[in-house]
Amino acid sequence: MPVDEIELEAEDKMDKALEVLRHELRMVRTGRASTALVEHIKVDVSSYGSVMEMRQLAALSTPEGNMILIKPFDPGTIKDIQKAIEKANIGITPMSDGKVIRLPVPPLSGERREQLAQQVKQMAEQQRIAIRNIRRDANKQLDTEQNESLITEDDAKQGKEDIQEMTDKHIRLIDELLANKIKEIQQI
Repeated sequence: MPVDEIELEAEDKMDKALEVLRHELRMVRTGRASTALVEHIKVDVSSYGSVMEMRQLAALSTPEGNMILIKPFDPGTIKDIQKAIEKANIGITPMSDGKVIRLPVPPLSGERREQLAQQVKQMAEQQRIAIRNIRRDANKQLDTEQNESLITEDDAKQGKEDIQEMTDKHIRLIDELLANKIKEIQQI
């Protein structure tokens, strides 16, 4: 496998690790209301006989900074949506008037903010480890190619340098995402 293919494959995997972190961070609750908190909740809709994501069943909005409004496309699914929110255990009790569901997002306590900050730090560290593992695998592949005389020593060395640059770039991006999320969590 040529060096540039190994590099492209490694970069693609690193990008995916970064995307996984972005997705996980969107699901972490901050003091502000965000539809990302509920849009991926799975709802077992008995009348449809299937499981669907919240965003497929309702219009989600945040009319205020501390309120999520869920307006089901089919009013018959409101009870199923309410059950799914309660089952998701996001720490918010849904309030329904029969047409819409309101989720008042309570402010976070200082202790809870610290717990969430630790949680996002762990998520970021998991993705850093994933990126380092991708680097290790790519470097192993370069060594194998070099040992089998498929690429030159200089090409292998250059490839390792490029992969290290890629790794550093992705680690920096993870650190930026982490810093932004912690700042968001700490905001009152």
